[in-house]
Amino acid sequence: MSAKSVETIVESGTEVFIPLNKLKKSPKNARKTPHSDAAIEALAASIAAKGILQNLVVEPELDGEGAATGFYVVTIGEGRRLAQLLRVKRKEIKKTEPIRCIVDTVNDAHEISLDENVTRENMHPADQFEAFKKLADERGFGAEEIAARFGVTAQVVRQRLRLAAISPRLMQVYRDGDLTLEQLTAFALTEDHARQEAVFDRLSYHRDASIIRRLLTETHVPATDRRARFVGIEAYVEAGGTVLRDLFTEDRGGYLEDVALLDLLVTARLGREADALRAAEGWKWTEAHLDFPRAHGLRRVYPHQVELSAEDQAALEAARNQIDQLSEWHQTTDEIPDHVDVRFCELEAEIDRLEAKRQAYDPDDVARSGAFVILSHDGDLRIERGYIRPADDKPRSQPEQPGDASESLEVGGAGGEAAEGGEGEGDGEENGTDDEEEDCPLSDLLVRDLTACRTLGLRLNLSEQPGIAIVAMTHALAAQIFYVGANAHVVGIQPNKTDLASHAGGIEDTAPGKAWADRHANWARQLPRDVACLWTFVAALDYDSRMALFAHCVALTVNAVKLPWERRQRALATADRLAQAVELDMTGYWRPTARSYLGRVTKARILDAVREGTGTEAAKRIADMKKLDMADAAEQLLAATGWLPALLRTPKHDQGRVGEPPNEQTGATYPLAAE
Repeated sequence: MSAKSVETIVESGTEVFIPLNKLKKSPKNARKTPHSDAAIEALAASIAAKGILQNLVVEPELDGEGAATGFYVVTIGEGRRLAQLLRVKRKEIKKTEPIRCIVDTVNDAHEISLDENVTRENMHPADQFEAFKKLADERGFGAEEIAARFGVTAQVVRQRLRLAAISPRLMQVYRDGDLTLEQLTAFALTEDHARQEAVFDRLSYHRDASIIRRLLTETHVPATDRRARFVGIEAYVEAGGTVLRDLFTEDRGGYLEDVALLDLLVTARLGREADALRAAEGWKWTEAHLDFPRAHGLRRVYPHQVELSAEDQAALEAARNQIDQLSEWHQTTDEIPDHVDVRFCELEAEIDRLEAKRQAYDPDDVARSGAFVILSHDGDLRIERGYIRPADDKPRSQPEQPGDASESLEVGGAGGEAAEGGEGEGDGEENGTDDEEEDCPLSDLLVRDLTACRTLGLRLNLSEQPGIAIVAMTHALAAQIFYVGANAHVVGIQPNKTDLASHAGGIEDTAPGKAWADRHANWARQLPRDVACLWTFVAALDYDSRMALFAHCVALTVNAVKLPWERRQRALATADRLAQAVELDMTGYWRPTARSYLGRVTKARILDAVREGTGTEAAKRIADMKKLDMADAAEQLLAATGWLPALLRTPKHDQGRVGEPPNEQTGATYPLAAE
């Protein structure tokens, strides 16, 4: 039947054109929940591209007396009516646009409205994916054009096209109901059908999407990897590398497929940086390494304090004055202007540059030593200077120097390494022979007898002088920590140092790790260069400085690392008592992030952390998120809460603080309070 104008035909079953502004929503429409904005957008795009493919069903509107009002209410097609109104708002059509309709005054309006929404079946998603692919392949439509014709985003189209490229074998498994859509999207991470099928064959009954993604990328490098951050994705791609992108999850930049190329680029850039450092600073050698070579066995020298030149001192004071002025001008400003913030950063960088000039290496040390150029845990460049190879070292007959000695704690590390070479108790010691009578040297037996008696006397006297005992202890610890191999200590107490970097990768690059390295280097710079002068140095320190050095050396020996194969319950319990005594608050050194904790535990533990830190409601809001999204959300939620996992919490004090201040007149220390 040909369409006719509404003015002449209104019989039931007639196809008519009705002006858009004469159509209203039917009060008998079964759909009470309104259409979503996205659905209306999609309908509008479809109509704009292809017209209305299905007629609206309407009935005449009647007034209270049963007379026609001239308007029609839409029984079926309310979404299409709203889509056309949206097009009017966008000035794509006029409000009088004629709409093809079927008049139905016979059937119950509510029933046919319900029938329209119930007795139908959506196409299988696999059919939809393949239909989109057909549009792209046969009609040459790009993602943006397809998106415009169907009212969806280009990203949605790209996702459907990627799903359409799944291995036909896996697509059939999905059609058969043996794969969920979430699992299918995980396989869509790669377009390599052989790789998809190989991973599918490796799966057991547990087919979580995260496992599928992990297996698909096990030979790749995530863009968050320190190597990728160091080289840069653009440089990697420019060199011919490819990046695998996940269109369905936040992949943080994707996965780099050519690991060999990435490693080559990293090595090349580290080498260039090492060459540039040697040329700029004059080191005898520089070596590039991905990780710090902890078994290097080399001695180390440190920079010493120098005075700034008058020019640099003036520049430093000027920069500080400018920062003070800017701070004063903007102290009441809620938000600092961008240009002021940039200036702050420039001034701070200038101050750091000038302050660095206060430390300088002796030219002789630079000429005979070298530096390691390393890739840090965060993908930044890390430089460790002042290492001397054995062939370049001074003869053993010359005075030992703390800068020459290989320190057992590497700068930048958060924990000490075992001392290279060992102490060698007694190695190279003179036998103490009394040469007073050249022709009649004392026998070894007599020497041992006499020196044993002297040792006993030393013990008796030292036991009565705690202040001197602290000097001796500090000397022994410092001699072994800062002058490795010198064998200059008389107190038989040896520091046992644990390299924390071997237990926690990148710990030396954290703020606490760098703070410890700076503290250690600061002591190394202050100690005398000749170990023979160490006793005089320690004895001459004021009480607070001596105790600070003593505490630093003792702290280096602390080991509260929990290893699965060790049974150190009593030692770890003592670590808890030590944490109480020093009032340890790990919130100053650690915070829960996706990298440090949240991304490395189960979803259940993430939710427990959020529940403890912010409450049940916050945990409920993120409960349905995927693992990576949940970890990121939890990081934001916990940022300002001070939440810590149980292993980092300090038990509450069960007694008062231990220790008493020293007696300044005698130098003696009072006994510690019993715990």
